[in-house]
Amino acid sequence: MTEYLLAVHGPEESFHGIGGYASEQEMEQAFADTDAFNNELKAEGSWVFAGGLQAPSTASVMDGTGEEPVVTDGPYLETKEFIGGFWVVDVPDLDAALALAARGSKACRGKVEVRPFQGG
Repeated sequence: MTEYLLAVHGPEESFHGIGGYASEQEMEQAFADTDAFNNELKAEGSWVFAGGLQAPSTASVMDGTGEEPVVTDGPYLETKEFIGGFWVVDVPDLDAALALAARGSKACRGKVEVRPFQGG
């Protein structure tokens, strides 16, 4: 088995208001579908961990490589899209991870990046 990160990416607007959904009802349905997907992962034995992230503006970057640590407010990358949440799953191979990513993408209505952890 190998652990994979399934990271949900979206524009910064997705962290405000109704999160880029067409309506509040659609947002609530996406949350319900994501909860159902989470429960399916647990039932199938693929679940390791999952979490949603606060807005990129709440991020801090620590640089401890110099003589004194330096903290910078905001996200590390200057980009138009950010990670909004993620799953860590334990599955046999990349094909299984991609299949879960497709289901997760459909549930949360977002694009999902799949990356294996080192040593897996």
